[in-house]
Amino acid sequence: QVQLVESGGGAVQAGGSLRLSCTASGRDFGNYNVAWFRRAPGKERAFVAAISWTTSTKYVDSVKGRFTISRDFVKNMVYLQMNSLNTEDTAVYYCAADGSGGGVPSPSQYKYENWGQGTQVTVSS
Repeated sequence: QVQLVESGGGAVQAGGSLRLSCTASGRDFGNYNVAWFRRAPGKERAFVAAISWTTSTKYVDSVKGRFTISRDFVKNMVYLQMNSLNTEDTAVYYCAADGSGGGVPSPSQYKYENWGQGTQVTVSS
């Protein structure tokens, strides 16, 4: 089990950038696949990006070329750099971790057993 805390959310104008951070505590975080999900107002929670313990990455099509997921194995942190933000990116963003060890990160929220509390991102036009 790992504990996850997100930070870095906030309000930004369209076209701007934010970097979200996910700080983990607990053993062997380096062996976990980690993902970012988001829940937009009135919508279901949805996959955004993921990175495996082998640093393989996966993105939802709507953020490809704009968002970058990365991790720092020394600091036990995962980041989501978000550029060219638009109003459709407004959501609560969640960090999640999957300790099952697969080398390819999953876009399914059901694979992730550890979740943070979320951080709000608001993009205004």
